[in-house]
Amino acid sequence: MRQGIAVLIGFLAHTALVAPGAWAADPLVLTLKDHHFTPDRAEVPAGERLQIDVVNQDDTTSEFESHDLKVEKIVAPGGKITVRVGPLKPGSYNFFDDYHPDTATGTITAVEKKG
Repeated sequence: MRQGIAVLIGFLAHTALVAPGAWAADPLVLTLKDHHFTPDRAEVPAGERLQIDVVNQDDTTSEFESHDLKVEKIVAPGGKITVRVGPLKPGSYNFFDDYHPDTATGTITAVEKKG
């Protein structure tokens, strides 16, 4: 049993070290206030995995959703969620609040690194 646990821990450590795509340096923080995202447009590096923190400053429940990113997660009033996506290919990825899709929308654009 202990040997099995040791093998599992070794496998997980190895997987974390060789997982494809590096993490972007900083998380992307999206704030929901008055049923709008700020920022509503963001540029991130392509080929990297991305952490998105969504902070809901409204007094109603929201749902961070993106068909492009394959994400759907409830954000409680005054709450915060974290989602991890990628690595992202170059292109645009739309997101919205499923409870307020007419006002709370945005786009993340993954761009190739220059240089």
